[in-house]
Amino acid sequence: MRAEREMMRGAGPVAVLKLLEDGAKYGYELVEALSQRTDGVLDMGQSTLYPLLYNLEAQGLIKPKWKESDSGRKRKYYSLTAKGKKRLAKDTAQWRAVAVAMQSLGILPEETPDLRGGLV
Repeated sequence: MRAEREMMRGAGPVAVLKLLEDGAKYGYELVEALSQRTDGVLDMGQSTLYPLLYNLEAQGLIKPKWKESDSGRKRKYYSLTAKGKKRLAKDTAQWRAVAVAMQSLGILPEETPDLRGGLV
């Protein structure tokens, strides 16, 4: 199941910030990671991702840097800024609060396993 447009509006930015927490990535790498790590739920094409990246950059949450890849091709890699790390922490806390609220309503089971085998 793929998240609908309105759900992606809220989930997309925090998902991208979370992926960049592990280190700088270029656009296509982010598209692939979102698809693979979320079993396709947060799939987004490049036409959706790049405006999101430009918006995050305009807010000062990420910064781009041109680098040469292993293949010799220049790519724009994005990384988190200090402001982006703070925003990720804030957004993570909000998403956890939403998950707890959804559990309270019975939308999520009491013990919701995450993809790594822990509990939310």
